Amino acid sequence: MSESGTRADAGTADDPVRGEARGDAPVPLSVLDLVTVGSGSTASRSLATSVELSRLAERRGYHRHWVAEHHSMPGVASSSPAVILAHLAAHTRRIRLGSGGVMLPNHAPLVIAEQFGTLEALAPGRIDLGLGRAPGTDGATAAALRRGDTLNEGADDFPEQLSELTRFLDDDFPDAHPYSRIHAVPGPVQGPQGRPPVWLLGSSGFSARLAGLLGLPFAFAHHFSARNTIPALDLYRESFRPSAVLDAPYALIGVGALAAEDEKEAYRQVLTGALSMLRLRTGRPGLVPAPEEAEAYGFAPAEREFVDGWLANVVYGTPDAVRSGLDDLQKRTGADELMLTANVHGGAARLRSYELIADAYGLPAEDAQAD
Repeated sequence: MSESGTRADAGTADDPVRGEARGDAPVPLSVLDLVTVGSGSTASRSLATSVELSRLAERRGYHRHWVAEHHSMPGVASSSPAVILAHLAAHTRRIRLGSGGVMLPNHAPLVIAEQFGTLEALAPGRIDLGLGRAPGTDGATAAALRRGDTLNEGADDFPEQLSELTRFLDDDFPDAHPYSRIHAVPGPVQGPQGRPPVWLLGSSGFSARLAGLLGLPFAFAHHFSARNTIPALDLYRESFRPSAVLDAPYALIGVGALAAEDEKEAYRQVLTGALSMLRLRTGRPGLVPAPEEAEAYGFAPAEREFVDGWLANVVYGTPDAVRSGLDDLQKRTGADELMLTANVHGGAARLRSYELIADAYGLPAEDAQAD
């Protein structure tokens, strides 16, 4: 990685949580990436697309690019966020990079502290550590990850795991604690340095309340739990206590969004993601189907109901229609940031969508950065 890729440019580290709205956007716009793998493609191609997406997002003024942890899903290649983020850091120099999120119960807190301490050393002032309490997969896979049979054990222990992780990041266990002589490296024991801000992620009220009580930023998964969005955000704001991290609540929401030159093409693309989700929810996970396969699929009435309900929470259409839909969603929820995800078949469609949305909001078109 070049020297310019190892540090954040001026302005990105001043406030490690709050973003800055660009162009005509009402709030900062960011990217949520599942490294989607479509039929006829490969994980290698999808990872290459993620690099293109991160560079595009940086060039067009998106604030951050997060990668989500999922396991045992053929249509998703983001099982190792820390590895992917290191690769993205080598190809960018300003955009914030982070996990959206790492599923804390799947990992030992010390391991996460080491991984994200390493990322912070590689890209100082640019790393976010988003944490979730769900497994990011099915129960059997979660058991394989955790080497145990009790799925809820990790979720129930989430506050304690979070506290342990935070102490490893800050290197501040009390002297009497059994971990007082254990240090996460890279980390503070090696000298003064920053550390990634911790975000809590959620799709219900548990993490919303916890984030509020701890004074942490909160990210809500509106893209798959839309009916809980406003109640969870209200709970977060009502529970919020000022902290050394934040003096006021800061909440972003993940939003399914896809822009295309015309509405028909946009629908054609988002239908691929809806069919992929239908198959996943009915125990038939696979690669994301091509638009032709999704168009030809014979949906049973119950399947059509699911797909229609899913697409009702995706903002898609022409660039102007997507801008209008995002503006309306931001007003209804009061979200401080919108994190857009486009889980459709083709990498080209995803990249084009982010470009069109940037154009619709008048986001800057800066010169591409060299490797």
